Amino acid sequence: MTTILGDKHTFAIEVGEWDHELCRVDIWAAGIWLTCDDNMAFARQFRRDVLDTAAWLRSGMASALPFDGLSPQAAHRRLMLRAGTDDESEADFEFRSRFRVMNWGPTTDNVTAHHFQDQDSSLITLQFRRDEHLLKHPEHAGEVFLAKISTEEFVGILHDLVAVLDNGQSQGRP
Repeated sequence: MTTILGDKHTFAIEVGEWDHELCRVDIWAAGIWLTCDDNMAFARQFRRDVLDTAAWLRSGMASALPFDGLSPQAAHRRLMLRAGTDDESEADFEFRSRFRVMNWGPTTDNVTAHHFQDQDSSLITLQFRRDEHLLKHPEHAGEVFLAKISTEEFVGILHDLVAVLDNGQSQGRP
């Protein structure tokens, strides 16, 4: 049975078939299929990471756009200027990490995503990062996608996802 949570044009997660401890999880944001490189999630780890994200959002710890006058996409690019390079300082890494979202294991590690809180809305920027993906999809090269969703709806989708995963595990899956 397939379950779709949310709207693929803003943010959605589709949960499909299980293969022992793995579960098919497809994620869309801003109309873009994010899990096109790997959509089989290790359910227990994925569930835990999603629940951590929901708790972080509920806690009110999410930060607003960090740079005055910049769009979310421009802020994303600025945060990524020295990411992973030898000249990225520990302070830069820690600052950038305050905005990282959707660190949900191998299923989402093909995308760099940042979250910016804008009153009651979540602004999520996404950029594909694997060379292999960008060779197959040159239209994604350098593109920063933006998904805007109410934070309440985003958290609701995440909690619903956890319930679906829990139900799948209780149906005799590991």
